[in-house]
Amino acid sequence: MGVVSDGKKAYRLLRKALTSRSAVQRVRRTLKQRPPHPRDHYRIAVYFADGDVNIYQMRQWYRPLRELAKRWPVVVLSRNATGAEKLIAESGLPVAFVPTVHNLEKFIATQDLRVVLYVNQNTRNFQMFRYGRRWHVFINHGESDKMYMTTNQYKAYDYALIAGQAARERLQRTLWDYDLDRRAIEIGRPQADHYSGTLPFTPDQRTVVLYAPTWEGDRPSAHYGSIATHGETLVRALLASPRHRVIYRPHPRSGVISAEYGAAHRRILAAMAAANAADPTAHHVHDDGAELGWQLAVADVAVVDISAMVYDRLAAGKPLLITRPVDARASIDEAGYLSACEWLRVEDAGDIIAHVERVSADEEAVERLQAWVRHYFGDTTPGAATERFHGAIELLMQRWDQWHAHDGAVPEPDDEVSDDGADDED
Repeated sequence: MGVVSDGKKAYRLLRKALTSRSAVQRVRRTLKQRPPHPRDHYRIAVYFADGDVNIYQMRQWYRPLRELAKRWPVVVLSRNATGAEKLIAESGLPVAFVPTVHNLEKFIATQDLRVVLYVNQNTRNFQMFRYGRRWHVFINHGESDKMYMTTNQYKAYDYALIAGQAARERLQRTLWDYDLDRRAIEIGRPQADHYSGTLPFTPDQRTVVLYAPTWEGDRPSAHYGSIATHGETLVRALLASPRHRVIYRPHPRSGVISAEYGAAHRRILAAMAAANAADPTAHHVHDDGAELGWQLAVADVAVVDISAMVYDRLAAGKPLLITRPVDARASIDEAGYLSACEWLRVEDAGDIIAHVERVSADEEAVERLQAWVRHYFGDTTPGAATERFHGAIELLMQRWDQWHAHDGAVPEPDDEVSDDGADDED
């Protein structure tokens, strides 16, 4: 049995290496056809060390970053070939492919980077932290009450751009000896100013339910995913109703760890395909696209797991149900919105239509929702969060100027660099 397991692991590693090498070649060919990056042009970098499986973490920032680039030139530093390929194709931002530390060092030596933004906690972020005389800023890839949002890793960054008062209180409860007043800057959710996408169906009399589950999680405390517990049951109930339409937007990592979870996901897709074939007017949608916004705008009710999607939907100010994790070990922070949310327990998944109707008709619940929106995001007037995001960057640029007025010009990095044995893309 061990020999078979080792053989499968070796095959997976070989396949991954071949995929990576092919992606490296494609990225380099693509970039050779483009003009070189102008020297001393970029002032802001977005550091992304992940591959395409986590590109969703960048996608929600594409439009806000393109808007920011009108004031401060922005470049994406991509360390992984499959991630770089997606960024080049989708982002509309300049991309520097820097798979090794030497590549990274060589590129930043040509630029006057003053702010480096990070959307996740990849361990390779640490390789970028070595370069001082610039601000390292965590901007995250969503707002939520997950344990991820209070990790001690926040302290590794000079600053964190957070959504609002709820995030501040969350960090205050958790982090020791952290200067929140100076290092955490509230910006709301600028992504909400750029919601986009084309509606894939014509609205009619059907009630639209968005089901947006997260993945299965890689540890018991993060077992928030509901596809294998609530998901099949609730989707089948909705598909059986001629009065409802399902938009199914699963997390792109669904099934990467648990075969059972992946199988449940595929059964949902098969059930949706069968329902559409039986009734072409149903227009049930499997949404795996890059655009986020139309789903939140069109859905009458959303059913989501504990994830950033709770707060994406919360920002829309429309009814939502949150699946209660079945695993008792899952960490649930009930100090914030989860203390007052509408839970959907696993035993109630079969009665999803009744719960959808209940939350749709509860006007008092919608009013309470608005109070939570303000607590998590502050002013959600269109354009307000974008203005705060730009204001935060302006503040960091001013602080950069203040430091360098005393310290002089930014020195170029040393020529001799160790790759620390961590770079394998070249």
